[in-house]
Amino acid sequence: MQLSRIAVAGASGLIGSALVRSLTADGHAVVRLVRREPRSEAEVRWDPEAGRVDTAGLAGCDAVVNLAGAGVGSRRWTDAYKARIRSSRVLGTKALAEAVASLDEPLRVFVNGSAMGYYGETGDRVVDENSPAGEGFLPELCVEWEAAAAPAQQAGVRTVFTRTGLVVGAGGGAWGKLFPLFKAGLGGRMGDGRQYWSFIALHDEVAAIRHLLETDGLSGPFNLTAPDPLTNREITEAMGRVLHRPTLFTVPAPVLRGVLGEMAGDVLGSARVRPTRLLESGFTFAFPDIEGAIRAAA
Repeated sequence: MQLSRIAVAGASGLIGSALVRSLTADGHAVVRLVRREPRSEAEVRWDPEAGRVDTAGLAGCDAVVNLAGAGVGSRRWTDAYKARIRSSRVLGTKALAEAVASLDEPLRVFVNGSAMGYYGETGDRVVDENSPAGEGFLPELCVEWEAAAAPAQQAGVRTVFTRTGLVVGAGGGAWGKLFPLFKAGLGGRMGDGRQYWSFIALHDEVAAIRHLLETDGLSGPFNLTAPDPLTNREITEAMGRVLHRPTLFTVPAPVLRGVLGEMAGDVLGSARVRPTRLLESGFTFAFPDIEGAIRAAA
C-alpha cells in the first residue's frame, strides 16, 4: 500500500523520531502532532489528556501512528506518576481514535502503540499474540490502552497494535541508560539474571512499524520483539563482548526494589515474548541477534 501523508504522535521520542526520519527520507509527508501552537503546516495541535485534536489538520492523511505517552522508565512509579502514565496513553489514544473516526475521508490505517507489558510476568513460558493478558499495572494498562482505540476500529479503519519490547537504541529507553553504564565498565546483571528480556533493535522497530503501515490486511496486535528472547545474564555478557568492557557488577534485587520501587518488577520480571504474527506476515529482521542490535546502536 502506498502512503503519502502520515501523522505521528510522539514524534520526538526514541521510536517516533527514528520513524519520522525514515519516512521523510523516503519522500513521505509527515505531520507531527504537538501540544503547543503549530509552527508550520507540518504540525497539528492536540491535547491528549483533554481529548482535543485539530481534526482539520489530519485531513488528507493516509495513516496515523500514535507513539505518545509518558515514559514508563522515566521515574519512580508513585501513584501520581502511574496515573500520568495511564492517562497519557489511554486518553491520548481515545482522543486520536475518535478524531480518526470523525474524518470525512477515512484513514487507511491507524497504528497505535502498545507494549509487551501486556503479557506481564511469563517466567520461562513463551508467549505470543494468542496469549492472554497478564496481571498487574502494566498488563491492565495495555488492555485499557488498546481498548481505547475502539472508535477507529468501529469506524472500519484498519487498526494495528504494536506490542513493543525493549528497544536497543542509544538515544533513549532502557538501553539509553544501559549504554553509558556499560561503556564506563559499570554494567552487570540485574538480580539473578535469569529473567528474559525481549528486545528489538531500533532499526527493526521502525522497519516493523513501516511494514505494518504499508501491508494491507494486517490488523490487531503484533509483538515487536526479536525472534529469540534472551536472559538478562546473556544480554549482559553480550554487552560486555561488544563494548569490550567487564561486566562484573551485579545489582541485587532488593537494591533495585529499594531504588525503583514498584517499577523494579518490570526490570526483574521475565517476559519471553515471540513475534509470531509479525514473522508470519513476512517481516524479516535485520538484527535478530542481540550482538548485532547492540553494534547497530552503540
